[in-house]
Amino acid sequence: MPSSTLTLLFAAFIVASLLTKLWLDTRQARHVARHRNTVPEAFAPHVPALSHQRAANYTLDKLRFGLLSTAVSTVVLIGWTLLGGLDALNIAVRDAVLPTWGALPYQLVLLGTFTLIGALIELPLEAWHTFRLEQKHGFNRMTWGMWLGDQFKQMLLGLLLGGPIAALILWLMGAAGANWWLWAWGAWVAFSLLLMVIFPIFIAPLFNKFEPLQDQGLIERVNALMARCGFTAKGFFVMDGSRRSAHANAYFTGLGAAKRVVFYDTLLSKLTHGEVEAVLAHELGHFKHRHVLKRMVMMFALSLAGFALLGWLSQQVGFYTGLGVRPNLGAPNDALALLLFMLALPPFAFFISPVFAYFSRKDEYEADAYACAQASGQDLASALIKLYKDNSSTLTPDPMYVRFHYSHPPASERLAAMQA
Repeated sequence: MPSSTLTLLFAAFIVASLLTKLWLDTRQARHVARHRNTVPEAFAPHVPALSHQRAANYTLDKLRFGLLSTAVSTVVLIGWTLLGGLDALNIAVRDAVLPTWGALPYQLVLLGTFTLIGALIELPLEAWHTFRLEQKHGFNRMTWGMWLGDQFKQMLLGLLLGGPIAALILWLMGAAGANWWLWAWGAWVAFSLLLMVIFPIFIAPLFNKFEPLQDQGLIERVNALMARCGFTAKGFFVMDGSRRSAHANAYFTGLGAAKRVVFYDTLLSKLTHGEVEAVLAHELGHFKHRHVLKRMVMMFALSLAGFALLGWLSQQVGFYTGLGVRPNLGAPNDALALLLFMLALPPFAFFISPVFAYFSRKDEYEADAYACAQASGQDLASALIKLYKDNSSTLTPDPMYVRFHYSHPPASERLAAMQA
């Protein structure tokens, strides 16, 4: 593909995705604002008008923040690519590192510098989200010290975990021949599976405390549920989610023998034993229907296609020049190819997001049905209403916005499906 054609195509998808996001956000804002003062009939006995209005206000504020984030990310994307930002960074790093340290260190420094700059650009937005948006609506419980500590831990983990896999993939790109992308994909799959095993044991405890569940009545209840469903877990744990946020959740994490059930302390403080059991039954439904395995297979299949496409694109001069970068003549271009691919992919992938959102919502319906069969459907419905209310989730989303952005069905549709 000629570089000028790629430039025009890339610019067209940037504009199209931006306009589509603006259109969807505007639809959502109008729809939520229009229904702000009227609680849907199905929820009227359970959700006070004040809570419904609070959820609408929270949704509208998140949409405004989303518009700002979209604008910033679009400007940054154009700056890195068509305006030559990545090209300038590459020249500076190459001239400073390559003569002294060699090809692989130069490429790792390029990846690291790019990642650091991107993180610094995102930092003010993340701080605004936490200390303005979430705090305004009563959800943030983090201090500045805790937040900065989390940022440091995430940066350190990125270096310790991301550095070695990046070095391995770059080495494979240079040493494994024309089929390097197949070997790199295998390394990526192995790394992803390893993360699933070590995350609940070593990584998650760096950010939160996990204490064994002490409520004997609840322990007996969830043990009976797990036995009915044919599942085992390494343990039941309570996470101190309230230290950071008022949002509540529960999840089933890990792989193989490392699987464990985790409840947020905020969840346990808001739900009855029957409701907690129903929420856990929903999570088990995802495993029973092999949703987790299917998503893993789909993720690995898509990543294989991505690596194959990158393997071809990295050999095309027009891929670099069409996205605003002059390829190296006396140095490898593997890191440049990786960065350009990660930058260029989102505008194109945005338009297939409704497909993934649809299948995710379908999985949620199946998990709800499983939970209703294994636990109390009434308890599940009651738990969902409480969680929607306490998390200030809007009960009146725009249908088109749902198709693009909602991984879970709207509350009204979930409850209707359970009743049916």
